[in-house]
Amino acid sequence: MRTLPLTPRPFGRRILAWYDQFGRHQLPWKQNPTPYRVWVSEIMLQQTQVATVIDYYAAFMKRFPTLKTLAGAPEDEVLALWSGLGYYSRARNLHKTAKIIDKEYKGRFPDTLEAAIQLPGVGRSTAGAILSLSMGAPTPILDGNVKRVLARYFAISGWAGEPSVQKKLWEMSERYTPSERTGDYNQALMDMGSGICTRTQPQCIHCPLEKTCQAHAMEVETQYPSAKPKKERPQKSVVMIVLSDGERILLEKRPSLGIWGGLWSLPECSLEQSIREWVQIRYPSRIRAIDNLPLLKHAFSHYELTIHPRYVKITRPSLSCMESDTQVWYKEGDKLPGGLPAPIKKILNRLKEYAGS
Repeated sequence: MRTLPLTPRPFGRRILAWYDQFGRHQLPWKQNPTPYRVWVSEIMLQQTQVATVIDYYAAFMKRFPTLKTLAGAPEDEVLALWSGLGYYSRARNLHKTAKIIDKEYKGRFPDTLEAAIQLPGVGRSTAGAILSLSMGAPTPILDGNVKRVLARYFAISGWAGEPSVQKKLWEMSERYTPSERTGDYNQALMDMGSGICTRTQPQCIHCPLEKTCQAHAMEVETQYPSAKPKKERPQKSVVMIVLSDGERILLEKRPSLGIWGGLWSLPECSLEQSIREWVQIRYPSRIRAIDNLPLLKHAFSHYELTIHPRYVKITRPSLSCMESDTQVWYKEGDKLPGGLPAPIKKILNRLKEYAGS
């Protein structure tokens, strides 16, 4: 016989009691949890694990200790500190939002859910987390970890991204979020989802909700929530040109929109295009050698990209016709002009092996 879920008040009490004893109180953003510090952490934690975020967060806060320092920084510097963390639109939106708050809210993060949701990159759940964790506001949240806890506890079937399923989960989140100690409660749910109610091997014996969880009572924990319906991931290919004069590599700044927006990358062309013609049209120089480097695959959320790096050695070009705000010759050991996508870092690292072979 299934055990009925706890009513809201006992539900919250059990979670808070667990949090007081086992919660992750030492996380860096839990120390001096100002709206700015919590906001930065919440953006970094979107689709990224805590263990990965901690070092990035420390470096980011050291360079941008206040919202005003972030708002006044050049985008290249913001993206450079984000380099390797992925999902770079988060960094661009963080920078954009800092400017908005500095100008329109006199440097203070808005204290209402309605206003916070309007900021770039801040959705309903993120806004709820920022307001509850830093201001104690009674705002519910529904991030990926919380969705999993609630879907299992109430046996809400279906993929959590489906609008009808998400609506049910929000209803439960709103109903069960306590009006007191909301920040601790929300943090507890996130901690439980991250460390106990995990996707594949939930540690139910350590869960404060074990005795009243419907999925656990039916012994079907991992069936909730349902997996996202699989779709064949589109495949794309691109040639990336490692244009070298023997000592330096040409880097180009990508447009603000699209993949790796605002980051520095390698020039690229299509597979069908002649490398020699491409180089001669864009960078008139004498080509000394063209070599193929190992293929590199990189998975995005919506497609998989196969990169075909081509090492093209040319005679040293004129700096006046080659450098601009969006182009720079980079030599190993020089300070990078901004952030680099992870695959580009891998290609540049491989060049050391190539040069030594």
